[in-house]
Parts: sequence; C-alpha cells; structure tokens
Amino acid sequence: LYLMEERDKKKKIVFSQIATFLALFLLAIALAIGTTATLLGALPLGDFRGVALTFAAILLLYAYALLLYRVFLYAFPLREGEIPPHSSQEFVYHVYLLFYLLLFYPIMRGGFMPVPLMRLLYQALGAKLGANTYSSGIILDPLFVSIGHDSIVGQYALLVPHVIEGERL
Repeated sequence: LYLMEERDKKKKIVFSQIATFLALFLLAIALAIGTTATLLGALPLGDFRGVALTFAAILLLYAYALLLYRVFLYAFPLREGEIPPHSSQEFVYHVYLLFYLLLFYPIMRGGFMPVPLMRLLYQALGAKLGANTYSSGIILDPLFVSIGHDSIVGQYALLVPHVIEGERL
C-alpha cells in the first residue's frame, strides 16, 4: 500500500500541460511556415527550392519556438524550491520539460551543431555563460546554470544543475 501511495505522488504530465505546449508549438509552426512563405515564397530558388524552403522553415520553427519558450517562462517563471502537486509551478515545470525534452535536447544531443552556436543556444535557453565560455557537452536545464568566464565544458560532459527530492526542485 505504501508503494502505491508513493507511486501516486509522482509528478505526471497532464492534458492541460500537453495542450499548452502543443498550442505554443503549433503557433511556432504556423509562424515559421507563414514567415517562410512570405519571405522566401516568391524567390527563384532553382532546383533546390523545396530543400531551401524546408531548411528555412525548420530554422524559423526553432527560432519561434525559442521565442515562445522564453515568453512563456517570462510570463510564468520557473523557480527553485517546492513544486507542490497540482500547483502553478508544477504546471510551468511540465510545460518547460516538454519544450526542453522534445525540441531542444535533441539538438544538444545530436552533436551536429558547432560549439559557438551551442553557446548561443544555451544562452537563448537561459544559461548564464561568461565571456569566452563554451560547451560541447550537454547542459541539462540551462535555465539554472551559471558558468564564469574562460571556461569549457568538455565534449562528453553532462551538467545536471538540479535534483528533484519529493516535491522540491
């Protein structure tokens, strides 16, 4: 019985959190497609028109997703501390996790992005990186990371700046 009670206490992502993420993600898709069509739709791109438009739409999708992610976190800040079940902080944390795990983590994990661009991505995700600081490793939850000047996070390093103990982040 005790194990069942503990299992029921675990944080679960619920429909409203998924719906919020999907609404923001679909808005990012619509903005990316609309911007691509508006800016590049009339350009004579030759034989690689489809490839160029798809590449531009994907870049714009991530740009808009980053923007909407940051606006969401500005409007609903994620704070360290208690995350009680069914609270607004739990809602924000789960939407944050959906953005991070579904959109941004695959880029970090993929290893195809050059290190200087990874710096910009981590900063866009909220990491505070000092001058001349780069990461070729993975920084989980960049929102909670501050690294000083003249630092390098190695290629296979993994920084995990948090732990969840019960209801406390």
